[in-house]
Order: sequence, then structure tokens, then C-alpha cells
Amino acid sequence: MKRKERIDVFQMLGLARRAGAVAPGTDATRRSIRRGEARLVLMAEDASGVQLDKIRKELNNRPIPQVTLGDRATLGAAIGKSQVAAVAVTDESLATKLLQNLTDAVARVVEE
Repeated sequence: MKRKERIDVFQMLGLARRAGAVAPGTDATRRSIRRGEARLVLMAEDASGVQLDKIRKELNNRPIPQVTLGDRATLGAAIGKSQVAAVAVTDESLATKLLQNLTDAVARVVEE
């Protein structure tokens, strides 16, 4: 993914945080999945396997999109926090826009 596209995705994630539409961190992400609030789950590439397994267990048999994106520091910085292993986006509209931007960015990379 090009730098410009990554910035757009992370900026959108920051907007979601300011709108109160994120659940930051492993525990909050798992809680939002259990409650049926999560619309998109973003996980850091460098998160521990134990943390990711806990999240994936909650996602099991639930139709919630999940994407591995950036490292813990970058994911945390996008939402104004320190390092986070995962973030759940809880607003349907923002989650759809984020997922579409990610899909478009991947499609552009594949075309190049």
C-alpha cells in the first residue's frame, strides 16, 4: 500500500475515534464483538499471537470483517493512544468507508 493511501486509512480511523466509534485495545475489541457492536476489526501486524487468538476466537462464526493493518504503534497513533494490538470500529458507515478504502488501496497495489 502506498504511503498516501495508508495515511488516508489512518486519518479515517482517527475520525472514527473522534466520533466515539472505536473500541481500542484487545479487551475493548473483544467486548465490542461479544456485544454485537463491532463492524470492523483492525489488528496490528506485530501484535502477539495470544492477543490475536483471543480476538479471532470471539470473531469465530461472526460475519465481522477483519484486517491486519500496520504495527501497534501506528494503529495506536491513529486513534491518539499508545500502542494497541487491535481496534474495533463500531459505526457501520465509518467501518464500510474504511473497508472500502482498504480494498481500493489493495486493488491499486495489485494493478501496479
